[in-house]
Amino acid sequence: MLKMTNFVKDSVSQTPIVDTVFAIVNKAKEAKKTYGEDAVTDATIGSLYTEAGELAALDCVFDSLKNLDNKVLASYAAGFTGNPDFRQKVIDWVLDGNSRLYKEVIATPGGTGAVAMTIQECLDPGQTVVLPEIAWGSYNLMAQMNNLEVAKYSLFDDDRFNMDSFREVCTKTMEKQDKLVVVINDPCHNPTGYSMTREEWEEVIAFLNGCSKKCPVVLLNDIAYIDFAFGQKEAKKYFSVFDDISDNMAVVVAFSLSKSMTSYGMRCGAAILMAKNPEIVNQLKTVFEKDARATWSNVNNGAMAMFVDVLDNRLEDYDAERQKYVALLKERSEIFRNEADAAGLAYYPYREGFFVTLSMDNDLRDRYHEALMENNIFTVKVNKGIRVAICSMPVSKVKGLAGHMKEILDEVQGA
Repeated sequence: MLKMTNFVKDSVSQTPIVDTVFAIVNKAKEAKKTYGEDAVTDATIGSLYTEAGELAALDCVFDSLKNLDNKVLASYAAGFTGNPDFRQKVIDWVLDGNSRLYKEVIATPGGTGAVAMTIQECLDPGQTVVLPEIAWGSYNLMAQMNNLEVAKYSLFDDDRFNMDSFREVCTKTMEKQDKLVVVINDPCHNPTGYSMTREEWEEVIAFLNGCSKKCPVVLLNDIAYIDFAFGQKEAKKYFSVFDDISDNMAVVVAFSLSKSMTSYGMRCGAAILMAKNPEIVNQLKTVFEKDARATWSNVNNGAMAMFVDVLDNRLEDYDAERQKYVALLKERSEIFRNEADAAGLAYYPYREGFFVTLSMDNDLRDRYHEALMENNIFTVKVNKGIRVAICSMPVSKVKGLAGHMKEILDEVQGA
């Protein structure tokens, strides 16, 4: 019998991926079949749902898509960096006139493509990427697949961004390598729902400017949920703070059209490359466009055409439809947090977004998560917490949930 040898590169981890989110989603589905919809609370789904329990799909978006010529839907994009009109609309829509930096756009398959490309192309194997301690799990997986180390900063100091931890982790990372790449998921942080203040962003940029005197700095700002921020246009004004970056720093903004247009499966987004020095942007653009060509070759042409059409011809309808869901997110989150406060159920500071995350250590989290499932409450485990997806629960399911969860927590802690 032949000895098993590697058919993949030796440096890559061969540990099978365990997608905890989809595994729990399936458990929730099975519980609904067994006990009925009314008996189950499903707080697992990270997509926006209506009050009727259906996936939210903005009418104006999909009316636009269906009205596109079949040949547009079937066509390749004009180039592997995306269609020129799409790339300009991304700048106009996302930045909303709030930055004077030199900029370029690369179309990507979802915001994920923009994040993955930055992590892959800005660091060499063995180097370290700086990530938040509580974060979307795929950041870690991307680092692992590119043979990168990870350094994590504590996200919160009481109810604000933990600047001290951020400084400490970045400083230690620079001691062992000649480049600094940091990820900040803001606004509407996944999974806590925190959004940084302008003052916090100013503090971050001032510190990174200091770091850039020692080495090049790349700030990756993942803005996946920005178009459902409660402040809307106000939520984009912090981009003007980026105009104060040094000449030895670049910003990559990862935009998710999939989230903004409620078109998750269409996989479209963009990386906005920004710097004071056009040579830095052009260097990033050259490498990123080669990565795009080599990895996915072309981005969904229909999604890009739809985005342009919605912004040109259906903007009023798009804003009105989206605002209804922003209001719904606000209502759901206020109910949950008010009841959590009344019950004494601790959660990380929330300001806006799709999720509220309960705060606890990982040992308690594991025991608590099992107890919740035994009570037909299905949530998602994250580092140091339990994610509650208010984005997908109707108001009727949100009401009373926090109190019930606190009762279960008390039982677990008393056991």
